[in-house]
Amino acid sequence: MLKNKHIILGITGGIAAYKSASLARLLVKAGAEVQVIMTPSAREFITPLTMSTLTGKPVITEFFTANTGQWNSHVDLGLWADAMVIAPATACTIGKMANGIADNMLVTTYLSAKAPVFVAPAMDLDMMRHPSTVHNIEKLRSYGNYIIEPAEGELASHLIGKGRMEEPENIVRVLTNHFAEKDLTGHHILITAGPTFEKIDPVRFIGNYSSGKMGYAIAEEAASRGARVSLVSGPVDIRVNNPAIELIPVESARQMLDACVALYPQCDCGIMCAAVADYAPDHQATHKIKREHEDVPVIKLVKNPDIAKTLGEMKQPGQLLVGFALETDNEEFNAIEKLRKKNLDMIVLNSLRDAGAGFGTDTNKVTIFTASGRTIATPLKSKTEVAHDVIDTIISIAHEP
Repeated sequence: MLKNKHIILGITGGIAAYKSASLARLLVKAGAEVQVIMTPSAREFITPLTMSTLTGKPVITEFFTANTGQWNSHVDLGLWADAMVIAPATACTIGKMANGIADNMLVTTYLSAKAPVFVAPAMDLDMMRHPSTVHNIEKLRSYGNYIIEPAEGELASHLIGKGRMEEPENIVRVLTNHFAEKDLTGHHILITAGPTFEKIDPVRFIGNYSSGKMGYAIAEEAASRGARVSLVSGPVDIRVNNPAIELIPVESARQMLDACVALYPQCDCGIMCAAVADYAPDHQATHKIKREHEDVPVIKLVKNPDIAKTLGEMKQPGQLLVGFALETDNEEFNAIEKLRKKNLDMIVLNSLRDAGAGFGTDTNKVTIFTASGRTIATPLKSKTEVAHDVIDTIISIAHEP
């Protein structure tokens, strides 16, 4: 999908600039024509010669070429590009982009770009969390830019946290999906994500460790392929990027159920990715339960509604329903039983036994079971890649006789 596309690759002055070489190589290998623009500080981390060799084009770093005086037109570049991707994007450059500070060739070209702009932040976790950075990223998002969220892991400071530039392979996948055939155009997909919180009192709740990353990745994948997405999400710390995603925030299982029951009749497919709490307190205290009381409070639990089963009973001909199962033992048997009992067309099995899979990670390892008897096992992948596999399998089910 990137063949003959004109891609501007912006590189800024961060240690993750070493990944830009791999990104440029992958884009060229995919058939794209790549023009690199570097900030002056980026040259301290990776040389223009390296990037020029990989792309076959002179690298632009200044407004004009010093030895010839040739002017580099940011206007012409903005018109030439089919997409612009800035990877890595440092806090400094993000701040300049958000506030229109055009003091270098990269930001000036960004302000002239007519094509979609993809921003891949990379910085230390404290910089990433700083209110100014958070605000600037949200400003870029509000302007219509696509934010390629950084991953979690060991950073240059040797601290562990969010701030690693997304891997080049996944950035290429994001760009490929943007230009891909929109095979879900005209379809409406319901997706649930994240945990549910069941209140004990105004300050305490029963919940789980779900981060929502898998459900949000599926929502982004479906939207990138042309679907209209209704994302019913429990409390998570993730933002949606694609304007085709309608976010419906909820807190409890019953709120999620009500939203799903209202939406599913209008949808072609439901993907139940949320980690819904199985139980809730039968009574919610109106005031904070104080520990000064001599008696330890006893919390009686009641079963929460089974959202997937409820939608399975509502399902009409032509509709699809997908479930997720997180198991610790008898994984395959339990997943297939859920598939059958809940009238699902497909179920995605996670196992907590697999390192790097399950709650809170950026990767996942799943096995997909379909009602027609197919089994698809995947190796450990990024959740973005798993989302692609899930959507591909759903489309294949829709085309089964």
